[in-house]
Amino acid sequence: MINAQKNFALSIEGLTVSFDGFKAVNDLSLYVEEQEIRVIIGPNGAGKTTVLDLICGKTRATSGSIKFKGHELTRMKEAHIVQQGVGRKFQNPSIYEDLTVFENLEISYPKGRSVFGSLLFRRDDVVKDKIQEVSDVIFLGDMLDSPADLLSHGQKQWLEIGMLLIQDPELLMLDEPVAGMSVAERKQTAELLNRITEDRSVLVVEHDMQFVEDIAHRVTVMHQGKVLSEGSMEHVKADEKVIEVYLGH
Repeated sequence: MINAQKNFALSIEGLTVSFDGFKAVNDLSLYVEEQEIRVIIGPNGAGKTTVLDLICGKTRATSGSIKFKGHELTRMKEAHIVQQGVGRKFQNPSIYEDLTVFENLEISYPKGRSVFGSLLFRRDDVVKDKIQEVSDVIFLGDMLDSPADLLSHGQKQWLEIGMLLIQDPELLMLDEPVAGMSVAERKQTAELLNRITEDRSVLVVEHDMQFVEDIAHRVTVMHQGKVLSEGSMEHVKADEKVIEVYLGH
C-alpha cells in the first residue's frame, strides 16, 4: 500500500492507453521519489517505452493520471510538460552532428529556447560557465571544440544527456541509454547517472542487467502493460514470476 502522506516527484495512477482495443499500458500505477533512479525492465512489448511516451505527452492516455510535482501532465501539451521540468532522451542520439560539442550544449541552453529569448541570447560568462560545468559532468570537458560527428557512439549519448541537463530538468527520462556502448562507457554512464540524482529524479528503461544493478534504487518490472514486480534489484531477481517471463530468457 502506497503511503498517501509521502511526497513523490512522479505519481502515476490507473494509467491506461489503448490502441485499437489493445491495451499497451493497462491500469498502471507507479510512484517515483525525489532523487531516485527508477529503472523499468521487462520483455519486449511490455509497454516500457510507451510509459515514457505517456509521461512526456508524445502519446495521450486513454485514462488515468500522471502527476509530476503535483501538476497533472495528461492534459498538457509536450512543450508545457518540458517547461514543468521533464526531460526525455530517446533510444538513438539526437544531436547536431555538424556542430561542436560546445555549440550543441549552447543551442540547448534554456534562454535560447523561445524566439524572443533567441533574439536576446548572448554567449556571456554565465552561459560559458554552465556549458563547462555540464561538459565536465558528461566527460566531454576537454572536447568542447570537437565536432559532434567525431564523437564515439557512447560520447554522443553523453552529449545528448548533457543537452538535457543544461535545461536543468527535475525528472530525466532515458530510454536504453547504454545500448551500443562499450563496457567502459557503460560504467562511466552509471557513474554519471548516480552523480546527477543529487537534485533530480531519473527514470530509465533498460535491458542491460549489470547496468541496472549499478544504478537502480528501485526496479519496476513490466509485463503486458502492467507492473509484474517492484522493489530492489535483489527482490525482483528472486521473484519467480520475473524469472519466468523475463530473466529466465
